[in-house]
Amino acid sequence: MLKSQHHIAIICSDYEASKAFYTEVLGLSILAETFREARNSYKLDLALNGTYLIELFSLPNPPARPSRPEACGLRHLAFAVSDLEAMIAHLNEKGVTTEAIRTDDLTGKRFTFFADPDGLPLELYEI
Repeated sequence: MLKSQHHIAIICSDYEASKAFYTEVLGLSILAETFREARNSYKLDLALNGTYLIELFSLPNPPARPSRPEACGLRHLAFAVSDLEAMIAHLNEKGVTTEAIRTDDLTGKRFTFFADPDGLPLELYEI
């Protein structure tokens, strides 16, 4: 009965830094930006190649979420890329540190990890 993934919601601690990261560094496009006065927070709808993908939320003083090592819950968000080295070079030029390239033992595909401004683990997976 499920048709597809609809979106991924991310709560950030610094709205402007995260907005710049997801739009200027990763290249996602803004579909809508809404300030929710009652919550004193923003909701930013982001798309990848025209497809709605991420809801970026700001909240006043959100609690930290443990993400390493291997905390229970969402492990990471992965993006498919056709040229892993080119995307790594792009991220590095923007000041984003990436881990060493690894190879998936099950698929033989190459991948690497990096983090958003709040340390959320993100993956690049070469297709």
